[in-house]
Amino acid sequence: MAVVSWKEICLLTGLVVGCYWNSLFCGFVFDDVSAILDNKDLRPTTPLQNLFLNDFWGTPMSEERSHKSYRPLTVLTFRLNYLFSELSSSSYHLLNVVLHAVVCVLFLHFCRLLLDRRTSLIAALLFAVHPIHTEAVTGVVGRAELLSSIFLLAAFLAYTKSKGTDHSIVWTPIISTVFLVAVATLCKEQGITVIGICCIYEVFVAQGFTLPMLTYTLLQVLRGKDGFPYAVLQTLLKLIVLIISTLLLVIVRVQVIQSQLPVFTRFDNPAAISSTPTRQLTFNYLLPVNAWLLLNPSELCCDWTMGTIPLVETLLDPRNLATVVFYGMLIQIFSLFLLSFSHGFKLLSQRGGLKKMSWLLMGFLLTTHAVKTFNRNWDWESEYTLFTSALKVNRNNAKLWNNVGHALENQNSYERALRYFLQATRVQSDDIGAHMNVGRTYKNLNRSREAEEAYIIAKSLMPQIIPGKKYATRVAPNHLNVYINLANLIRANDSRLEEADQLYRQAISMRPDFKQAYISRGELLLKMNKPSEAKDAYLRALELDHTNADLWYNLAIVNIEMKDPSEALRNFNRALDLNPQHKLALFNSALLMQESGEAKFRPEANRRFLTYVKEEPDDANGYFNLGMLAMDANENEEAERWMREAIRLQPGFRSALFNLALLFSQSRRELDALPVLEELLRYHPEHVKGLILKGDILMNHRKDTRGAKACFERILNMDPSNVQAKHNLCVVYFEERELQRAEHCLVETLAMAPQEEYIRRHLAIVRNKMAAISAAGQPIAPTEGGSASDKQQEQQPQVKQEEEEGQGFSSNANQTHLNKLINVFRITKAAGR
Repeated sequence: MAVVSWKEICLLTGLVVGCYWNSLFCGFVFDDVSAILDNKDLRPTTPLQNLFLNDFWGTPMSEERSHKSYRPLTVLTFRLNYLFSELSSSSYHLLNVVLHAVVCVLFLHFCRLLLDRRTSLIAALLFAVHPIHTEAVTGVVGRAELLSSIFLLAAFLAYTKSKGTDHSIVWTPIISTVFLVAVATLCKEQGITVIGICCIYEVFVAQGFTLPMLTYTLLQVLRGKDGFPYAVLQTLLKLIVLIISTLLLVIVRVQVIQSQLPVFTRFDNPAAISSTPTRQLTFNYLLPVNAWLLLNPSELCCDWTMGTIPLVETLLDPRNLATVVFYGMLIQIFSLFLLSFSHGFKLLSQRGGLKKMSWLLMGFLLTTHAVKTFNRNWDWESEYTLFTSALKVNRNNAKLWNNVGHALENQNSYERALRYFLQATRVQSDDIGAHMNVGRTYKNLNRSREAEEAYIIAKSLMPQIIPGKKYATRVAPNHLNVYINLANLIRANDSRLEEADQLYRQAISMRPDFKQAYISRGELLLKMNKPSEAKDAYLRALELDHTNADLWYNLAIVNIEMKDPSEALRNFNRALDLNPQHKLALFNSALLMQESGEAKFRPEANRRFLTYVKEEPDDANGYFNLGMLAMDANENEEAERWMREAIRLQPGFRSALFNLALLFSQSRRELDALPVLEELLRYHPEHVKGLILKGDILMNHRKDTRGAKACFERILNMDPSNVQAKHNLCVVYFEERELQRAEHCLVETLAMAPQEEYIRRHLAIVRNKMAAISAAGQPIAPTEGGSASDKQQEQQPQVKQEEEEGQGFSSNANQTHLNKLINVFRITKAAGR
């Protein structure tokens, strides 16, 4: 086997880079969204062992909805990409281009086993630029094919060294082959097929056997005329090792998927569920279709499911002729493939008259393929460009119409998306997913009636109940979401809550392990004020997925509704054990600790709020609650800093403004509180406690009875039954020496709150004052237009003396209580694909 030179490696690498450099500008499209953007296994917070427990899309292999594609090593490379660049798509595409270059170099090594130096290089060059590879290279999820190809080719190249110079067996390459096959299989399942290639190579190339020779040897052994030749025994031994290794890999693979096959519907692969002879005729027709794509890659499509290739249902279908021709000319067709095509080029190039023509033809072929590959990469730039390009090739695939609709939906272009979804229902009228898409888009357009009609159509297409029949084998998991979507739509109407609950229960009856149905039902039961039943629903969901942090969080919310804060805190902690960055669990658990009033919880509550604001630096609520904790701990400077940050992020933050003013008031900085209260009342002019605090400061620290009176009168205009405002207005009258008015005011206040002793005591003080003035022969009514500051100074000490003796009163006799913000606890849906 000739070695591969550095010049050849550089040539191949340069050609790959030239064809695929523009793929670095493409985003995550199609299956990339599920495998990368939505896959939690890429995140560093996810335990590494999850990669070996979940499928390619991050779904636990034990779940029925799992795709059962087990490619942990491919996911590991995605995780490494995430570690270096998180979700920057260019780094993922760059690694794919590098891997494709490696595949091309290994392919050149492979060709050198069978062809001469020039022919093998031409084959590798054609392989490098062939447009059909864009799906594997430019589509990020195609990395599974790239990695599997690398280890598949490496396994085969290792196996070729298993025959010693003396025709003995060399076991080290065989062991390496088995290991590399296992690695290839962990990158993509098809990697195991290299074992078959190795077997064919061993028999027909390494040992040089032919079918007649093998047949003759076998007949001789069966007749007892001769034993197996030594070379045959060696071959059998190597083949047995390969086959046993393959069986072991298959057994492990079956154990990994827990002996369950993925659930596919007729939409995914219509031929697979067809009856005889449709199934056989269609599958055989697919062979010439794919062979034609290799020879003429002018019409490439990212998706070949559903109605892309109509079923071949009868023997009279003219497409059967293509199948017959394909099988009849199988050898000739293979001779046109990249290996033998290059060999044919060599024969032509050695003929004088055709030599120049053959080189021109090869140059033209390489150029056109390279240009086609380069242009095809731009189709993968976004989901919209990818699926619209596919519709140019095939307009009979409802999934393509749906996917263009999804791309427009992601751009919030709902009217345009609706047109594509509706077209999908016309192309495939029984496509449940298309009708669900129509319903969802109508809902986004606030057209609830049309949305409900679309969901009802989708629901009518679901399989009918068959007693004893397991629905999981007949219903795609995502199609069951029609019950969830319809229930979520109609439960907006409080009169239809029971109807919505019936839909959730119907979904559960069809698939008892339908986790999302339990989650959605739990939310509804909370809305129906049935927390006990909601708790049961979440506990059932947790039986199906106890590692879901969102479920533990939702259960904690139920505990709060059931007035069980200690259990709620335990479940919040379970959610945080699974996901330490769970933002809602961080926030609400810290809030629960804060509301408990126990000093022992403050440090941990403070730590969780600090973690929360790191995750959500623009949420003013986090800083506000940090300020409240600091106030509880009498850390006034810290409290002021956090409150001001909350106000900066959310101008007009009602509770932050009031509590900052209250902080100043309690710190004897009453005059600093006034501008804060002015800002509060500018945004919230009817804030009662703010008005009371402002009136108190104006009267007791500014001696501005007129301003204080305006505050209390504004409250009473809004709420005539407000006892505190009424009492404080009475105080203003007393300070202004309007004693009769103060007396009348206090009588009215006492009638409003006869249980309040301080009002009765203050009324007695006023009456005593009036009696003292009358006894002194002085008029009780004040001078017209007078105020407390204008009155005779000799009258003031009597009030002061009474206050010093504990009989006085002021506007803040009924102290304003700390207005802690109790945030509304929010339910979040459990994440699930």
